[in-house]
Amino acid sequence: MWQELWVALCLVLVIEGVMPFLNPQGWRSMVQSVAQLTDRQLRIAGLVMMLLGVISLQWVRN
Repeated sequence: MWQELWVALCLVLVIEGVMPFLNPQGWRSMVQSVAQLTDRQLRIAGLVMMLLGVISLQWVRN
């Protein structure tokens, strides 16, 4: 189980690195836009991403 967790974390790093590598200016612009969101908006976005991740994981694992 721990090995699978480490593999998943490594894949997150790879995926997170794709955008700044391929389009650094677009990534910078997106980060600046996100920095202007309120705490409430960021929390809602985080919750939505977590829910989508859990739902997607359940769909893929079944």
